[in-house]
Amino acid sequence: MSENFRWGILGTGGIAQAFAKDLTFTSGHEVSAVGSRSLDKALDFNKEYGGNAYGSYEELVASDVDAIYVATPHPSHKENVIAALNAGKPVLCEKPFAVNAAQAKEMVAAAKANNVALMEAMWARFLPHYSKIREIVSSGVLGQITAIHADHGQRLADQNIPRLVEPSLAGGALLDLGIYPISFAHMILGVPQSITATAVFTDKGVDGQSSMIFDYSNGAQAVLNTTMIVQTPCTAVIAGLNGYLEVNRTFYNPTSMSLTLFDGTTTDYPSDYKGHGLREQAVEFARVVNSGAKESPILTWADTIAIMEIMDTVRSRIGLKYPFEN
Repeated sequence: MSENFRWGILGTGGIAQAFAKDLTFTSGHEVSAVGSRSLDKALDFNKEYGGNAYGSYEELVASDVDAIYVATPHPSHKENVIAALNAGKPVLCEKPFAVNAAQAKEMVAAAKANNVALMEAMWARFLPHYSKIREIVSSGVLGQITAIHADHGQRLADQNIPRLVEPSLAGGALLDLGIYPISFAHMILGVPQSITATAVFTDKGVDGQSSMIFDYSNGAQAVLNTTMIVQTPCTAVIAGLNGYLEVNRTFYNPTSMSLTLFDGTTTDYPSDYKGHGLREQAVEFARVVNSGAKESPILTWADTIAIMEIMDTVRSRIGLKYPFEN
């Protein structure tokens, strides 16, 4: 009998492969099963990463695993997650957690009804440098936070990747890339009082680029940009009255940082991280499941729903609606 935490992986795409590979950088975890709508794809995944191969998601969620990692396209998350939860399986679901807040609330309700753990796989929130960021901010060394700047841009729109360009797959920059700066701002400043947003649309009708200003009740602002048309520096800055913390490229990946205080004092935080960075969320979720808890204090259900509500508001501001939404 394996003493490892046994993962069932639902989906066999690039992020599922990256997750399985990153598990090899830590101990106590294994790929126990993989499910795909194609048995051939599941068998190919099995050859590379191990685990029993299943040719349907139904077989996977019925298998003997400790948790399910959902790594399917955005519009499939709700159905896949609820199916796993109804089978009594804890679920770690890829970001964005859902397409909208209404779906997110349904998924959380299913976790409550089945009394099983559920967590959004917003992997950046669990990385070591994000933990350090929270520590620095909570220490008060920056003083009152008044400004956040964060961007996430990759040249992807001309790569013909269906999940990014097709409205039917909830494509566009916002859900796939924009969630990183939005989740980052939420981690520091919480829920904004008001949101201003504008976008440039692709010929298929999804946002190629979106820019946002979040205003907070304490007078702070977050200025955020996401684009899939061009590559951007992908950096983030948290500025307070006493100094600023600059998170280097790419801020949502394991990376270095520097703290600059108003008196000229600087502190560097180098990074010697190995691997992709997907394993910390797996470690935290295993801790949650093994402890008997149902959610993580690092990213609670309320946090995930709030972030989806923020993204809903941004979409309403820019006029982005997907064809499968009522």
